Amino acid sequence: MQHFHSPARTRTRPLPPSGTGDSVARQPWTLLVLMSVAQFMVILDITVVNIALPSLGRALHFAPDDLQWVVSAYVLVTGGLTLLGGRAADMLGRRRLFLAGLALFTAASLASGLAPDAGALIATRAAQGFGAAMLTPSALAIVTSAYTGEQRSKALSVWGALAAGGSAAGLLAGGAITTYLGWRWVFLINVPVGLAGAAAALHLVPADGPRTATRRRGRLDVAGALLLVGGTGVGIYAITTAPQDGWGSAHTIGLLVLAGALLAAFAVAERRAADPLVPPRTLRSRSLSTGTLVMLTGTALLVGVLFLTSLYLQTVLRASPIRAGLEFLPLMLATGAGAHLASDLLRRTGSRSLAVAGLAAMGAGLLLMSWQGGYATGLLPAFLLIGSGAGLTFPAASVTAMHGVRSESAGLASGLVTTGHESGAALGVAVFSAIAAATTGFTLSRAGAIASSAGAYQHVFRVGAAIAAGLAILVALTVPAVRPAAGTRVAVH
Repeated sequence: MQHFHSPARTRTRPLPPSGTGDSVARQPWTLLVLMSVAQFMVILDITVVNIALPSLGRALHFAPDDLQWVVSAYVLVTGGLTLLGGRAADMLGRRRLFLAGLALFTAASLASGLAPDAGALIATRAAQGFGAAMLTPSALAIVTSAYTGEQRSKALSVWGALAAGGSAAGLLAGGAITTYLGWRWVFLINVPVGLAGAAAALHLVPADGPRTATRRRGRLDVAGALLLVGGTGVGIYAITTAPQDGWGSAHTIGLLVLAGALLAAFAVAERRAADPLVPPRTLRSRSLSTGTLVMLTGTALLVGVLFLTSLYLQTVLRASPIRAGLEFLPLMLATGAGAHLASDLLRRTGSRSLAVAGLAAMGAGLLLMSWQGGYATGLLPAFLLIGSGAGLTFPAASVTAMHGVRSESAGLASGLVTTGHESGAALGVAVFSAIAAATTGFTLSRAGAIASSAGAYQHVFRVGAAIAAGLAILVALTVPAVRPAAGTRVAVH
């Protein structure tokens, strides 16, 4: 029977250490629900503004070249600083970092909803990303440490499903909120959720254990984090602007060279740092590195598809914002069904098989989208395939990545996984936009893409299907098969 602890007991109880007899006790699911709500809110904010962009762009008089940064500022700061947030969670305490990140995210959401001009909105979106970079790895580390054995497998399956479901739900929520409440509520809706989450966290999140000598001696690698943010941001910006400036232009080449130099400097700095942001031993974990790669590439594929499909619905099929959002509902439901199935199949088939099957289903859905047809005959069955495939892929990636992680490094490992997700989101939009810009029938500006015909989109969807097939083959050849045993603790070395 599942036992639920009173708030007074849970508030002062530290996270169970690895290897203790207490680790086999079943933990209440209320903690997972709270962490999932917080993570869902963070992921939702990647895509929730997509449908609202035209409205807020007109209201705040955005220049076309600047509108993309409403999304990019959030994603790039989140992805670039998440590793620092994960490291800080391990050193300073996961509960402390979770509450601090949630407070900053909520305050920045309020400021975004009240932003008076374009510059203020971009700045507050970056602040939202900073809060998310503290909140997300802390939440995943709390989940990983609180649950063991079969419970942990199920918890990580739910967590992985949020990566797909949150992105799709953002489009649905964005359409509804923009139509009935106005674009400012796309951000303001986070405020009551954040306040309620903070109140619940004070009672439900286990207290951090006493600070150890190791924690006090550790130092945060801020220089490494800034180099990573700079290299990633410049690289994404280069890909985003290349369709307008030309891939062979001095501007694009210069930006790519600068991005490479910053990332190379990051690698050198990590080897020399006393407390590196990413210790070399962490990257030697095959499960962690390949699981993070699956998260990055799978997210890039899904978010890129969602970005273009939202445009396809509104420019080719002439759907209104609310109708476009509602038409993504089957994809959300299919994602949930796939994640539920993944939780049951992980012990039978292993994470590698699930990831391969999921990517293959996403590829089949993209191929179906490339055929002529309306919503019912083309997009609906494609959405069911893509959603179920994402529901299989992301839980498999999460379980694989966190399988070989020491308990004291759970924050860092979760930071890597989250970095893969956030960076993948930015990369997916940039790459799919670049493919679209090279396609006959597309006119691409830095504010978005407009297609003159369905055929232009269909070409991009075929390219996406080929990418998904290539990823499935890569996963089959490189990713280890993690198969948690029923009733046993997932290995934490």
